Amino acid sequence: MSAEAGPATRTGPDEHVRRVRLPADRRTPAAARAVVRSVLAEADLDELLNEALLLTTELSTNAVEHARTELDIEVTADQAGLTVTVSDFAAGPVDELTVGVRNLATDIAEVAERGRGLLLVDHFASRWGTTYLRTGKGVWFRLDRADRKGKGPTTPAPPASATQPDGAGQTAVPSAGAMNALMQTTPDPYAEDPLPDFAAGLLTRVAEMVGAAGGVVRLDRGDGQGAQVLARYGRQPRVGNDLLRVPLAVHRPYAGELELDAAPTAYAQPLAVLTAERLSLHLENDRLRRADVRRQAWLTFLAEASELLAQSLDVELTMALIPQLVVPRLGQWCAVHTTDEWGRLRLAAASHADESMLPQLHAALREAGPDSVPARLREASRNGTRTPLGAPMEGFAVPLIARGQRLGTLAVGRHQRHRQDPDEIAVLEDVARRAALAIENARIHAERRRVAQTLQQSLLPPVLPVVEGIGFAAEYVPTGGDVDVGGDFYDVVPLPDGRWLVVIGDVSGKGVQAAAVTGLVRDVIRVLAGDGKPLPEVLARLNETLVERGAGRYCTLALAAVGPGEGDRLDVGLHLAGHDRPVLLRSSGGPAAFVGTGGTALGLLDAITSPTAQLSLEPGDCLVFYTDGVTERRRGRELFGTGRLRDAAAPLAGYSADVVAARLRATAINFSVEEPRDDIAILVLRNDTA
Repeated sequence: MSAEAGPATRTGPDEHVRRVRLPADRRTPAAARAVVRSVLAEADLDELLNEALLLTTELSTNAVEHARTELDIEVTADQAGLTVTVSDFAAGPVDELTVGVRNLATDIAEVAERGRGLLLVDHFASRWGTTYLRTGKGVWFRLDRADRKGKGPTTPAPPASATQPDGAGQTAVPSAGAMNALMQTTPDPYAEDPLPDFAAGLLTRVAEMVGAAGGVVRLDRGDGQGAQVLARYGRQPRVGNDLLRVPLAVHRPYAGELELDAAPTAYAQPLAVLTAERLSLHLENDRLRRADVRRQAWLTFLAEASELLAQSLDVELTMALIPQLVVPRLGQWCAVHTTDEWGRLRLAAASHADESMLPQLHAALREAGPDSVPARLREASRNGTRTPLGAPMEGFAVPLIARGQRLGTLAVGRHQRHRQDPDEIAVLEDVARRAALAIENARIHAERRRVAQTLQQSLLPPVLPVVEGIGFAAEYVPTGGDVDVGGDFYDVVPLPDGRWLVVIGDVSGKGVQAAAVTGLVRDVIRVLAGDGKPLPEVLARLNETLVERGAGRYCTLALAAVGPGEGDRLDVGLHLAGHDRPVLLRSSGGPAAFVGTGGTALGLLDAITSPTAQLSLEPGDCLVFYTDGVTERRRGRELFGTGRLRDAAAPLAGYSADVVAARLRATAINFSVEEPRDDIAILVLRNDTA
């Protein structure tokens, strides 16, 4: 038998030809068989009937299922035999038509059906091949009368222990009935795992056909459990030369074989091969399905790992989380090493599936020597490639690289039951990349927070001055989790005339530019106030500076010059430049009140107004300054507001400045569970005269 490019053509008076065009529906195979049957009857070729009808059914069904166009059936018979051509009108080249499972297409189910049909064509036809026309494509086969010797169309399948010797003394090849019987065994489409029952059915049928006393199908799925029995028939196959073995044509990591306790005769061998090929097709389907399920599981695992790593911006917590993600899913143990500023590796975190093995793991990670685990880790970090680790802590190390920076290594020990397959190694390398990026992000966040804290501290006084008779207290809560520099600030500056200048302000925006403007405002106030300039002039000069150099940012400001007054009083000269009015608390009782007169914010207009308000503080009286981060603290759509601030401050009359500032800060923070959206600054001035 062979596959050729086109059918042989014959002409002569004894030739019988039929050409029929049929629709693409389920009745087409029956109609095609009727055409073939009539031609065979006319040509007196009844001995070819079974094979011709079987192959015609396979080709016409295949064309209906996959081409989905009308079909042309051409049947030509002569004294020597029969030729049948099935053509469709689908565009494009003929799809993969390779017999068996030696060249699987991506759709395993489709290949299974086509492989079955063409396997029968290849077995029974004298010749077969494909046709290519401008209007379509097709498959043809030729059955010669001379080739039917020993294959008689009406020859039944032999009994369980029978063979069919031919004239040459060799056993006959399988008949169409025997081949078709094996083809009719199909998996249960509704079973959760149809392979064991399907394999058992195939094995039983082929064993009965060849008269085998026993048989077994073994399959190794490459999961570390070795070859497992998938199906068994009769007794355990004996060991000997007469044992019929056929390997299963499956792709790695699958491997397996079919064994029959029967002699490999010319009758048993092709049936066993056909059984193995049919089983292999469905095993490949199972392998692809399981691989797809595993890949989906790995994608889910990577997504969850990325989400967990992204939630942490703490360096130590991130490195402690990585081994917990790896063990035991990807290995028996895991160790994370990071590099210091000198390039030396330092153990950051380690985990083992068996906690009792942790001391041994730590000891192995501290060993010295050219072949020790630390030496291999240094090699992986230096070369930036995956490096195997030797016994006793067998595994491999993956470098941690993020944004071109080598951060350390991720070492993983192999599973005890099986070694990682390529998919697992690829997942582990992906985890290493994500872990390195998470560590780098956490480091950047920590550095940013450190810079922000340093810059913020430079804009605020390290301590407030201690002045006899005057109490100062301040509370500051930055926004953005200490990462962004805010524009709120406060200060207490000595004046040349012996008084003290209390300053609180809020520069618009956040970040480095806002911090630069804040530093500018603070320094200008200190310089001008230190030179003894009147406060209205200080505000006017500061406004000019912001208009010229403020980069479009503005500032609200409250200035209060505080000095001794008559008796035990303190005299306060208050100037507001667009800032919220402070709250006055009288120790003698009475409601808290807002004092002062609003003015123009600095940096918006060329000229500003800032009326002066004169106050007198009795012993125990407090003046509470604050920024809009307090009054604009949100709880959903609700604001904390000035009314709540006044009501919260009223019961604090008579308390020290420290207590007043701390209580108001706690009240504002506890108003909402959300992080502050704006900086919160509170500055309290109190008359501490006894």
